[in-house]
Formats: sequence, C-alpha cells, structure tokens
Amino acid sequence: MTHFFPGFFLVVLMIFVSCDTSNSENKNIIKKPPVERKANKSVIYKKEYIADSFDYPVGKPNAKGYYNAQKFGVNAHLGDDWNAVTGGNSDLGHPMYAVANGYVKFAEDIKGGWGKIIRIDHKLPDGQMVESFYAHCDEMFVQAGDWIKKGHKIGTIGNADGQYYAHLHFEMRSDTKLPIGGGYSENDEGYLDPTAFIKKHR
Repeated sequence: MTHFFPGFFLVVLMIFVSCDTSNSENKNIIKKPPVERKANKSVIYKKEYIADSFDYPVGKPNAKGYYNAQKFGVNAHLGDDWNAVTGGNSDLGHPMYAVANGYVKFAEDIKGGWGKIIRIDHKLPDGQMVESFYAHCDEMFVQAGDWIKKGHKIGTIGNADGQYYAHLHFEMRSDTKLPIGGGYSENDEGYLDPTAFIKKHR
C-alpha cells in the first residue's frame, strides 16, 4: 500500500494554485476582439480633417463609369448601391474612396450579409457630424483610428464573399451613433439620401 505524506499534498496544492494564477494572468493579456469605435468628444478634428466638401465613393470624383442600381428609399433601401456600368461582377476589386476628410471609427469583417464594412465619421465646417458607410468590401486598406482625406483609397468593391454580384452598398447617416443596421427599413430616421447629400456638399 502506498503512503502519502502531508508534505506531498502541500506540494500538489502549491502547483495547482501556481497554474491557476498563471492562467488568470494569461487571460488578462489576451487581446479583446475589435469593438466598434463611436464618435465622441475625445476625437479632436484638426482643421485639415474638417469635411468641407464631398465626392462620390466610386469613379472619383463624379462616379464616372458607375450607376446607382438601387437608390435610397427604393424598397425601403437605406443607402445607394453603386455598380459599374459594365454589369455583373465586372467591378469586383475596383477601388472605392473616402467621400470626404474624416476619421475611420470601424473597419471589420462582420461576415453574414454585410461582409467587410468601413464606417467613417466626418465633421462639417458648422460642427455637425455625419457618417459615411461602405459595405460588402473585397479588401480594406484602412483601420479604426486612421485619419483620412477625401479621395483616399480605403478599399475595393466586393460581393460579401460571393453572396451578391459585386457592388458598393453606400450609406450616409446624420446620426453617427446608429448601430450597423440591416440596410433596409421603413424607418429612415438618422439616415440621409447619399446622392442628394453629396450633390449639396460638393
């Protein structure tokens, strides 16, 4: 019969506690998944990043070679769908651009029907905040925290990993604190007609 001495149990207990403490410390250094950055008072806009004019997100600056396949408000659509006039997936990988100077608050692949999304906050000369929203991207060339200028290439047009024909779903929002949303809704509070807004702020 094997005999265990009190000291043996003390050693085992110390090893167990030591391992448990190590795991707790490791948990503290694991990076948390990226979170959506909201516009807040801590984001200071220098003069050179004030959005004093807007261009189109494709075919810069005037959307040359593209058409608005599904406009804001049609079928409760909350944005504009930009497609190349050549149709199909011919615009897959085409560049898309920041519509104005601003601050990238979100750039992540959220999968599902949205795929890769970029959200940029813009401060207008009068202090008003608006957001531009770019979805179904194939590639993203910016990340949360980046400051960008109008016309900066922020990514390429995608198809949400093959779920649609390639196009850019583009939104403009007057409420920069809205959640990502679903792209369609009868309630368009906090959303702007993107094309009308850009035309007004050229």
